[in-house]
Amino acid sequence: MKETNFIRQNIAKWKSLETVIDTAAHQDPGRLADAYTEVTTDLSFSRSHYPFSRITIYLNNLASALHNTLYKNRRESQSRILRFWTSEIPRVMYASRRELLYSFLLFAVSAAIGCLSQANDESFARLIMGNGYVDMTLQNIEDGNPMGVYGRGSSVEMFFLITINNIRVSFLAFATGLLSGFGTGMVMLYNGIMIGTFETFCFQQHIGLESLLAVWLHGTLEISAIIVAGAGGFALGNGWLFPGTYSRGHAFAAGAKRGLKIVIGTVPILIVAGFIESFLTRHTDAPNGLRGGFILLSLAFVIFYYIVLPFRLRHGISES
Repeated sequence: MKETNFIRQNIAKWKSLETVIDTAAHQDPGRLADAYTEVTTDLSFSRSHYPFSRITIYLNNLASALHNTLYKNRRESQSRILRFWTSEIPRVMYASRRELLYSFLLFAVSAAIGCLSQANDESFARLIMGNGYVDMTLQNIEDGNPMGVYGRGSSVEMFFLITINNIRVSFLAFATGLLSGFGTGMVMLYNGIMIGTFETFCFQQHIGLESLLAVWLHGTLEISAIIVAGAGGFALGNGWLFPGTYSRGHAFAAGAKRGLKIVIGTVPILIVAGFIESFLTRHTDAPNGLRGGFILLSLAFVIFYYIVLPFRLRHGISES
């Protein structure tokens, strides 16, 4: 890539980063960290391709200024942890909004495939969920406790097993992004088909409302976190497939860092979802209005944290 093209494509961004340094006292620390990541990525590219150029000296000075500003404004570690969840994760989600959309659409289409497949062939549920699970559910329906599977065993034991499994699925959705996003797509496809098949199966057995209230009590957070982890996997894959103006190695490292932040951000949500599934979902005798309200509250949190807050932070919108 010609140096003039490199400068022309990035000069506006570098000028905006100069403004970030000049107004550092009023900048969110997460924005400073993002700016430092951006300029060091450009500096690395410039050093590799134009080692003796004035633009490399300029970027080195810019990176040094950002580094000094960032660490001069460094706060206690507890504040840094809080900032990670309240600022860094929402900002990286804004940067990954396309990957999040792709992950959601793939999951939604997969769920629709599961619905249509089960609607046209009632034996499809046995293929996806296994004979044992289907027979157990049918027996629970006959016994008058269709969601009885959630009341089995110790709540504490269920919590650890469910949470570990959900975190495993989340990291799998991210790690399989190494396969150019194909592996992540397969994880989304399987989980989407499974949930679509199960819900259609329940409606066919005339327990559709009960299944929605039980499954989505914890599933709103759980499934949302898996979709978000899928966005992390696509960010990883896109860094490898579409490096843009950067070398493939640099783009891959940036995508991996962004994706890892995303998937780490899902862990607390999956822990809460595991707690709900283990300790609350089993209470199927709770009022429908209460369970429905809890589902809507969970959905509102997901929309705010992963869509609204990233937009507000990116565009500098604050409460008046």
